[in-house]
Amino acid sequence: MALTPTDIHNKTFNTKFRGYDEDEVNGFLEQLMKDYENVLKKNEELEKTVSDNEVKITHFNLIEETMQKSILIAQEAAEDVRKNAIQESKLIISEAEKNADRLVNDALAQARKIALEVEVLKKQSKVFKSRFKMMVEAQLDMINTEDWNDLLKYELDTSSVESAAEQELDIPNVDSLDEELVTKTKEA
Repeated sequence: MALTPTDIHNKTFNTKFRGYDEDEVNGFLEQLMKDYENVLKKNEELEKTVSDNEVKITHFNLIEETMQKSILIAQEAAEDVRKNAIQESKLIISEAEKNADRLVNDALAQARKIALEVEVLKKQSKVFKSRFKMMVEAQLDMINTEDWNDLLKYELDTSSVESAAEQELDIPNVDSLDEELVTKTKEA
C-alpha cells in the first residue's frame, strides 16, 4: 500500500537509547511529507494531463477516422463521376455516330433521288428533242412538197379585187409584201 502524506506525518518511531534526534527526524519527515505531497499533486496533474491528452487523442483519432472515411467516400465519388463521365462520353459518341450515319444515309438517299430525277429529266429532254425534231422535219417535209409549188404556180386574175381592197383598206401591194417576207426569212 502506498504511503500518503498523512501517513508520513503521523508516523512515530520508538525511541531507544542513543537514537536519532527527534527534532531532526520530525523536520526531515515534515520535509518528506511536503515533497511527497508535491509529488502526488504533480502526479495528479500529470495523470489529468495524460487523461486530457487521451481524450484529445481519442477525439483526433475519431477526426482522423472520419477524414479517412471522407477521403474514401470522396475517392469513390470521384471514381463514380469518372465512370459516369466515361459512360456519358461513350453515349454521346455513340449518339453522334448514329446521327452521322443517319445524316450520311439521308444525304446518300437524297443524292440517289436527285440522280434519278436527273436521269428522268434527261430521258424527258431526249423524248422532247426527238419529238420536236420529228415535228420540225414533218413541217419541213410539208413545206418541201410539190403541193406548195403547185399553189404558187396557180394564177388568178385578182388585179381588180386587189386594187379595190387596197383602196378600201389602204393595203400595200401584196407582191411587195411577199418580197419583204422572203428577205426577212433569209436574214433570219
